[in-house]
Amino acid sequence: MSAADAAWVGREEVRAERIAAWSVQAMAATLGVAQAPGPGQPLPPGWHWLFFNPVVARDGLGPDGHPRRGGFLPPIELPRRMWAGSRLRYLAALPIDSVAERTSRIARIERKVGRRGELCFVTVEHTVRLGGQPCLVEEQDIVYREADPPGAAAPAAAPQRPESPAEWGRSVETDTPLLFRYSALTFNGPR
Repeated sequence: MSAADAAWVGREEVRAERIAAWSVQAMAATLGVAQAPGPGQPLPPGWHWLFFNPVVARDGLGPDGHPRRGGFLPPIELPRRMWAGSRLRYLAALPIDSVAERTSRIARIERKVGRRGELCFVTVEHTVRLGGQPCLVEEQDIVYREADPPGAAAPAAAPQRPESPAEWGRSVETDTPLLFRYSALTFNGPR
């Protein structure tokens, strides 16, 4: 790891937010869930991604639609930035309409070279707390990569196998309205 990368490891950011019932109702409608959980009920797994998102003015966005680099996340020079995966641990319920706090910490920066060029993985550990008690810990991997050359075909995605079988599952057919609503709910600007 370069000294420049090492200087970013350990950096923290704290955000507080109400786990708003309206956002939960809108997500339930987006996913076609018949009955949205209400105030005081636990936030469903994965729905924490509706909250704690950066609110940045349009002129504060980079060319990829994400907040311009060099704020909380390091100014990695590679032009394409994407979520690569997460590992989640649910420790306690996060009640709807409660005010929670998320501490984000840059845990690792790792540079690699892949088939399509240079890659940089930034792992951010998010801990969501309610009244000081941890409710959720997520290790989120963000990958930065080179731009595809003009006219390059996208590589076929390899099927992912979970480490252990899931206790439950649900298939959701995605379409343009669902993706648009989800992006609006998470305030996600990239295409």
